[in-house]
Amino acid sequence: MGRFGMTEILILLVLAVVLFGGSRIAGIGKGLGDGIRNFKKGLKDDEEDEDSPKLREAEKANFEKVSEKPAEKGASGK
Repeated sequence: MGRFGMTEILILLVLAVVLFGGSRIAGIGKGLGDGIRNFKKGLKDDEEDEDSPKLREAEKANFEKVSEKPAEKGASGK
């Protein structure tokens, strides 16, 4: 009872097409495919960004700027 055979799967597909229509199912499939593609691209971009030496230098410069600003305000007496 726990397994679906080919007949059950075909019946479910036919019911889905009747209920939703062919164009809506195609749109859902396209949206799902685009979402997966964008997710994989985002993961790949994040891995490349983490390994980038330019990014590490920019992060270090931003950290130094942020850490210097409070010291400048305290030294001027404002």
